[in-house]
Amino acid sequence: MRLRHLSILFAAMALSACGGAQDAAPSTEAEASQQTPAADIAVEGPERRILAFGDSLFAGYGLEENEGYPEQLEDALRKDGINARVIDAGVSGDTSAAGLQRLAFTLDAQEVKPDLVILELGGNDMLRGIQPGQTRANFEAMLQELSQREIPVLLMGMRAPPNYGPEYQQQFDSLYSELASQYDAALIPFWLESIYEDRSLFLDDRIHPTADGIAALVRDTMGNVEKALPPKP
Repeated sequence: MRLRHLSILFAAMALSACGGAQDAAPSTEAEASQQTPAADIAVEGPERRILAFGDSLFAGYGLEENEGYPEQLEDALRKDGINARVIDAGVSGDTSAAGLQRLAFTLDAQEVKPDLVILELGGNDMLRGIQPGQTRANFEAMLQELSQREIPVLLMGMRAPPNYGPEYQQQFDSLYSELASQYDAALIPFWLESIYEDRSLFLDDRIHPTADGIAALVRDTMGNVEKALPPKP
């Protein structure tokens, strides 16, 4: 039953083609780097900067300004006592190749080096039928860039549905865990795990989570984010 629901979800994703959702992305990378906290919550300790680098699932497609994953994650971390600033660097429609093209520029635009990068890409590669080997190469280049800059990474994994065929599915699904091991990155194997069977937590396009869906994802992944943050200086 779980596989059938996942296949239905990603079939809807393929029909909708995420690349048309550009209006939800930050207008410029500089604008993304200047994002202000979503909530004024009293916290203590040094600021922890997290760069949320991904596609429309981070860009908050179809949601209000403060309802996206980076914004809700920041609120949740601050409520948990962490002086977090989560910078939204999600661009709707981005493939891993597009992410690679803008990663260095985005990092250079930050006033302070991030304490952590959350890397969420790959879904659009799958929807466009890009071979997993190409996706892997793009991720390797991004992880090498981040490693050279000594920035810890949390990889947000995705899964291919069964109707893509067992060979494609195996190659795509395994790249996240293999690269996380190779580059010593933290990993969430499938970061939509907690909501993908519940259609009420997705917008009508059945691709992008609702604000409640994002809230559920934040609750499910916040512990992984906290664990991936390096120790306080």
